[in-house]
Amino acid sequence: MQTEALVRLLSGIWISVFLLEVNCTQQNPIPEENLLVLTLGTSETDGFTRFMRSAKLFNYTVKVLGRGEKWRGGNYKTASGGGQKVRLLKSALEKYEKEDQVILFIDSYDVVFASDPKELLKKFQQANHRVVFSAESLIWPDRHLEDKYPHVREGKRFLSSGGFIGYAPSLKKMVADWDGKDGDSDQLFYTQLYLNPEKREKINITLDNKCRIFQNLHGALDDVVLKFEDGRVRARNVVYDTLPVIVHGNGANKLQLNYLGNYIPKVWTFETGCTECDEDLRSLTSLKESEYPLVLIGVFIHQPTPFVTVFFERLLNLKYPKDRLQLFIYNHEPHHERNVKLFLEAHGSEYRAVKVIGPEEGLDNAGSRNLGLDLCRQDAECDYYFSVDVEVVLKNADVLKILIEQNRSITAPMISRNGKLWSNFWGALSADGFYARSEDYVDIVQGRRVGVWNVPYISSVYLIKGSVLRTELTDKDLFHSLTLDPDMAFCSNAREQGVFMFISNRHEFGRILSTENCETTHLHNDLWQIFENPQDWEERYIHSNYTRIMKDKLIETPCPDVYWFPIFTETGCNHLVEEMEHFGQWSGGGNKDTRIQGGYENVPTIDIHMNQVELEKQWQKFLLEYIAPITEKMYPGYYTKAQFDLAFVVRYKPDEQPLLRPHHDASTFTVNIALNTVGIDYQGGGCRFIRYNCSVQAPRKGWALMHPGRLTHYHEGLPTTAGTRYIAVSFVDP
Repeated sequence: MQTEALVRLLSGIWISVFLLEVNCTQQNPIPEENLLVLTLGTSETDGFTRFMRSAKLFNYTVKVLGRGEKWRGGNYKTASGGGQKVRLLKSALEKYEKEDQVILFIDSYDVVFASDPKELLKKFQQANHRVVFSAESLIWPDRHLEDKYPHVREGKRFLSSGGFIGYAPSLKKMVADWDGKDGDSDQLFYTQLYLNPEKREKINITLDNKCRIFQNLHGALDDVVLKFEDGRVRARNVVYDTLPVIVHGNGANKLQLNYLGNYIPKVWTFETGCTECDEDLRSLTSLKESEYPLVLIGVFIHQPTPFVTVFFERLLNLKYPKDRLQLFIYNHEPHHERNVKLFLEAHGSEYRAVKVIGPEEGLDNAGSRNLGLDLCRQDAECDYYFSVDVEVVLKNADVLKILIEQNRSITAPMISRNGKLWSNFWGALSADGFYARSEDYVDIVQGRRVGVWNVPYISSVYLIKGSVLRTELTDKDLFHSLTLDPDMAFCSNAREQGVFMFISNRHEFGRILSTENCETTHLHNDLWQIFENPQDWEERYIHSNYTRIMKDKLIETPCPDVYWFPIFTETGCNHLVEEMEHFGQWSGGGNKDTRIQGGYENVPTIDIHMNQVELEKQWQKFLLEYIAPITEKMYPGYYTKAQFDLAFVVRYKPDEQPLLRPHHDASTFTVNIALNTVGIDYQGGGCRFIRYNCSVQAPRKGWALMHPGRLTHYHEGLPTTAGTRYIAVSFVDP
């Protein structure tokens, strides 16, 4: 009985002591001032900047080792490397003598902090060891050492040297025996030390098996998801249900870290949006125009492309002083030589310098892009290189200023194909380096998440700092590859050099044209683009007041049931006339006409039919999209599919055919569009509706007259007394 009582007494004492120790641990956390972060930063890369920004957010005290040193420690693709880190750490630890000094040694280029020192120290303290290494599920660099690792019941088994935390005296002991070279493997050194049971126990080392402190992404991509909290974002390990303090994109998983780093720790949240978009900006507002950065614009024409004239108009209208712009134009397409020539003849002298490479020089796509980069790289005054493909529709004239002020190594304005998810960036890459859709891709393209996003691939249009070309992207051949197209090769090289590529959707920048089915056989091929690029076709050819017709009551009624409204732009009218004159096969104006069914025209005109120039499908689309809605409003209860047998451009000349005798049209309703200007291009003309004794004698260029064709609106074409008059006529629903 006495023995049993003694056992109970001792057990009670032991439990009390244990609880006292636990309570003391809880009541005496490690002071945050005892923590020092040591990291390596031989050069200030984009990754280093990201690391330091996250450290600053949480008020970590960071000391950077190796500044100004050349990196000799290899990279993650080789089995060796990293010894330089051990040497620098060993040297740095010499000055730290205090027993309670805690050192976090961590990589910087591929690391972000997700939480504060308080949480870090608490979790370190709970680990109850003097040194805690990060852990991973894949063994590296020597797989033969797997059997020597201690087995764990749950969690990651293998050591990773990319991050560890410990008391300074213990870390000193750990690296005391290091006498290797900078190119030797730090991973192998720490692994062998950990696998030595005597040293592991003496130094008191453990692994963060369940990723409470460190989350290595190598071999763990499916383990990690974003966890959005109130005003902040964490990485959540779904396997162990932990929230790591540090996220490390070790190995070949830099892209996943870049994705996570777009959010963690507070870069973008649902509550705040983008919190870092306005940090470290390069403001141009205080500069005189003569002090603006010098920009070399590289324009690339690799294939037949619609609306090239419009592209050059928008290039000309960029809000940036032209004496601070240089042009490099590469044109591979003979069809567009005229576009380039006309632009440079009119405006080339306005720019600081111009260089043109034409199709005759035989330079390929990749070679032309390499040349553009190198022109900026070799010019010490070149501050930025702006690459833009001719199929890019730059709607935002401030695009250059916006991208420059964002102050990133490489920044692209987000543009997409009209009405589609196709854009000029990829949110992720597949295992073989091709397109993969990131979780946030659709939200970014559709503008539900707005910010500046670190992405693995950009194309079509982007701005690069000249300094980056001269210091980091120094290879003169960044675009050639045996397996990748030029844009993919460039992005791959940028990623290899640790240069971040950003896409900004903070503004509306424009869109990308479709180059499919681009006609090259006509004078004005853009007229045929209503299917492939409807928005651009509309902006080019539909009157700017068209959308206001109903709202602002712009439809006029000059005669009963005759409606008059704006439809074509000046350019639309001119292009249609010039296209027909270029085609040149005007009818003779006689009754015999093999172009129509039956071969006989009762009231002939001198004209060219739309189907003669292969424009009938596009013209029917035009009628359906732009005329039919007006018809349904003005003739209630009538719905049209805009079918026609006859649509044509008529030419009136005093010495050819000055007028048209009274007639009915073979249509339910007729659309008559004036293609040039009375009083300037011709005299006279107009249309008289005989039954109502009502005339429209001064038709406005680009305006349509719409009237019933049969029965009620018997009409005639009034004489053209001078010049040449053109109209486009459509007999709709015959």
